[in-house]
Amino acid sequence: MRRRSISTATALAVLFGSAALAVGTAGPAAADSARILSVKSVGDMVVDGVHQRVYISDPTSGKILVTDYSGTLRATLANEPGVTGLALSADSSTLYAAVKNDERIVAIDTQTATPTTSYPLGTTAPSDLEIVDGRIWFSTATDFGSLDISGAEPVIHLAQRGDVDFSGSYGTFLASDPAVPGVLVAGNGGDLAVYDVTADGATLRTKGSMDTSVQQLDLTPDGKHVLTSWGAPATGYGIGEYSTTDLSKETGYPIDAYPNAVRVAPDGTVAGGSDSWYDPDVHVYKPGDQKPVREYDFPNTGTSSGSDTLVPGALAWAPDESRVFAVSENNGGVFTLRALTDPTKELPTLKVSAPTTADRAKKLTVTGKLTSRTLLAAGTSLTVTRTDLDSPNGKALAAVKTKADGSFSFTDTPPAGGKVTYKVSFAGDATHTAASGSDSVEVSRNATTLSLNNNGKVYSYSADVKFTAHLGTTYKNRKVEIWANPFGSDKPNKLIKSGTVNSSGNISAWVDMTRDTDVTAVFKGDARYKPKTVKSTAYAKVKVSTAITKHYKTAKIGSHTYYWFHKNTDPIVTTTMTYYPGRKQRLELEVYYAGQWYEVDGSPAYFALGTSGKSAVNLGAAGESGIKARVRAAYINGSSGDTVNTSTYTGWKYIYFSN
Repeated sequence: MRRRSISTATALAVLFGSAALAVGTAGPAAADSARILSVKSVGDMVVDGVHQRVYISDPTSGKILVTDYSGTLRATLANEPGVTGLALSADSSTLYAAVKNDERIVAIDTQTATPTTSYPLGTTAPSDLEIVDGRIWFSTATDFGSLDISGAEPVIHLAQRGDVDFSGSYGTFLASDPAVPGVLVAGNGGDLAVYDVTADGATLRTKGSMDTSVQQLDLTPDGKHVLTSWGAPATGYGIGEYSTTDLSKETGYPIDAYPNAVRVAPDGTVAGGSDSWYDPDVHVYKPGDQKPVREYDFPNTGTSSGSDTLVPGALAWAPDESRVFAVSENNGGVFTLRALTDPTKELPTLKVSAPTTADRAKKLTVTGKLTSRTLLAAGTSLTVTRTDLDSPNGKALAAVKTKADGSFSFTDTPPAGGKVTYKVSFAGDATHTAASGSDSVEVSRNATTLSLNNNGKVYSYSADVKFTAHLGTTYKNRKVEIWANPFGSDKPNKLIKSGTVNSSGNISAWVDMTRDTDVTAVFKGDARYKPKTVKSTAYAKVKVSTAITKHYKTAKIGSHTYYWFHKNTDPIVTTTMTYYPGRKQRLELEVYYAGQWYEVDGSPAYFALGTSGKSAVNLGAAGESGIKARVRAAYINGSSGDTVNTSTYTGWKYIYFSN
């Protein structure tokens, strides 16, 4: 018991990553801590309660890991090829390890985590280990023997199985219990035997058969029962149970599928493991009770549809029964050490039900129920906490007591509106873990007013514009935020002002209007008034101008100043505009004829801007004198390649062609 051999049939290459930790308060419970192990297989696991250490062998890598109870690695013992079975001395001072590939047993000082003595076994390859009355018992593929180191020289006894045929595929498994001196159990394939080992050798007491091959054995601390990790009780799969008197089959402990581990605590509590993708993985039973007092379901840390599964035989009790340790494996070959706390306590469920909505300052009723496998006594006290906008850290209300069926109810008059959460908690007792539940109610609040100026207004490029928000009546919160979100995906929404409104209810912020901008004022609400958000969209023109070159003079014709060109000279019009990726200018060209202005063919036309924001266009020579023309540039929202500014036009510039 507490020192078992684990099959390495499922050993896979280890991957490194983070272990997921599932948390639950009802139904199959979750591991309270989880830590990835840097191993390629798991051969055995024992727990040292004196030093609070967990020892795990890795046959594939030939090493032993030493962790603390949280799974933090404290030491690694390498160069132990094929190391499998582990056993701890009664005083926890020495760890013994079966080094299968080197055909020896090594003794390790647990204080320093260093090997001290190696005991060669000749040509015998040990696998499982048990310590009975100070003598080390080791198994082989089809037999077992002992190592006595109490004298001046080690004494080895081989071939101790007697008239029993051990021939299973998993090898020979051993079991003992410190509370049962002089007794050793061995099993292999379908064969099971109980031995008296008080003398130098092993004397067969009784032999029998099991339902099928097992992957682990254990002996109960009263010495009356042998448990196997695979059996078929009347209800189906489960932990097989056999009388040590004659190995007759007993009731056992049912598990749906597929049992692969068994451990018995010093007080007789049974932990059974199973290879279950979609069901709980660890099942804890009180002695003789076929209904589990507690179950744990591993999370899915891999990429399969099912959750992580228990490595065969990878269970171990802490000597004080405060934890069960388990090693799980995901479909990627990642092994995780899990510490499952309070395994002997029932896991209650506490449900709380509050109304969906309620009126502020009006009485409401909250109901609920505390249930567990074993009904808790009427009058069980539960604490109640209300969390709301006035009490964000929670306010304790009067405790409530359960009725005979576990139900409870209480009334409360919520002083604050908004989301109000009622949490009810059970502190736990000697046989039940703590539990809690909560539910929320949306409590009514009044509406306030919030306004923001400048909606729809158009401003010159880079104008500094003052936006003022006005907040109406509230309870305690007089704070308003003002956000500016310029058009275009490259400019994020930005908080530009946050503060308390003045005595008139106003707060202002300035915006540099280089783009169309959504300005938003936000009041987050308080205990009596709802949140409120308003938006004002203001528009910004681009900065755009044109320049004309290659003229020989400027002079007025009527009321307009004209750029004068010789009839065979090409006017160059250069537009300068605020740059934006992909932006184009629109150029319009008109000619004066018979007292009116007419667009020329192809006008208006769009021309790409360079990264400098400039675009030069050759208008071409008129070829004759006396021609009047005019030209202007524009940014057109949408047509110019983007929508981050409002449409903007330059003024007309006039051109005259002379001789």
